[in-house]
Amino acid sequence: MFVDQVKVFVKAGDGGNGLVAYRREKYVPKGGPAGGDGGNGGNVIFEVDEGLNTLMDFRYQHHFKAARGENGMNQKQHGKNADPLVISVPPGTTVKDADTDKVIADLTEHKQRAVIAKGGRGGRGNARFATARNPAPEIAENGEPGEELDVVVELKLLADVGLVGFPSVGKSTFLSVVTAAKPKIADYHFTTLSPNLGVVESQDHRSFVMADLPGLIEGAHEGVGLGHQFLRHVERTRLLLHVVDMSGLEGRDPYDDYVTINNELSSYDKRLENRPQIIVANKMDMPDAEENLEMFKEQLEEEVMIFPISTITREGLDELLYTVADQLDQIPKQSEAVEEVDERVIYKFEKEEAPFQLTRADDGAYVLYGEKIESLFRRTDFSRDQSINRFARQMRSMGVDDALRERGAKDGDTVRVLDYEFEFVD
Repeated sequence: MFVDQVKVFVKAGDGGNGLVAYRREKYVPKGGPAGGDGGNGGNVIFEVDEGLNTLMDFRYQHHFKAARGENGMNQKQHGKNADPLVISVPPGTTVKDADTDKVIADLTEHKQRAVIAKGGRGGRGNARFATARNPAPEIAENGEPGEELDVVVELKLLADVGLVGFPSVGKSTFLSVVTAAKPKIADYHFTTLSPNLGVVESQDHRSFVMADLPGLIEGAHEGVGLGHQFLRHVERTRLLLHVVDMSGLEGRDPYDDYVTINNELSSYDKRLENRPQIIVANKMDMPDAEENLEMFKEQLEEEVMIFPISTITREGLDELLYTVADQLDQIPKQSEAVEEVDERVIYKFEKEEAPFQLTRADDGAYVLYGEKIESLFRRTDFSRDQSINRFARQMRSMGVDDALRERGAKDGDTVRVLDYEFEFVD
């Protein structure tokens, strides 16, 4: 089965916790704090493996979680950083944030890597907090949580040439004749349910990759038929072979087919209008094919190369493959020209995000939220009094106490951060 789009959940490893410990050795009085830092959590990394050509592995596993960092140890020993979780993906994989639709990575080359979720930083041990005023602190931080997010993993086949056209125009038969691929071939529409790849080698030993994409029909860009599922694979092809059935056995006009498919391609992505295209006039061994081809040429408004072929008699195939190879030699791998612009650095003032937000819950509790205060809360070890006092001082310096008083908080009122509740003391 061909799988080209999946949604998965990735979770990077949490950082290890810092340790509260003291150096206790014979003949070493007042050895001082010796708690080490926790190790960093593992990243979630996607790596391209050119041996893969589908996202089948993601069909059966939708959750990926990296290991957490090791906790800090005595004698100021740093906890071990966790190894990254490396997930193999096929070339042509695009990774997007499922919530924002932002592209996180576009992976096209073998062994190319991208960090999808970053591991949490390890917490500091009490050796880090020693000062002249407090030479033996009982303070250590918990590790930061690793990033977690839902991502959409999408595969766009990396083929040099893409075969497009209506169902049953002979794309699969053409691919089976010019390559060693064995696609399913039958005389009914939508026989091809998934893209097929094949390597073509011309008589002068030039090779390229060709993709047979399931048949498009009118309205495909809006989700009609099967072709809309695979339109994304056309984006990365450098050259399109537009296969047109010249026999007219389906009862359709070849020119109307040609216009309809081009409209679907441009409706899906405007850039496809400028993609080099060759018309393959197929089934020329049929009785009315010559007449239909003449009418087709008269109706064409633009100059496009047309190659009459027959996959049954193999007529015209060699000439077509030579031309395709010649065209590919002239088309760069990156066909989209990079627009040259006068780049300059612009510095502008951006208001710093507030360290916390305050609201009132339905049960009367005051709720504190915000990235900074929640991160600070997660790193605090509430099993030790000094850590709690430090958290209280940090909140006071942020202005939390003043904000609560302004909202009318009184002694004994409940203050909530994440899933934990505190009592406000004025």
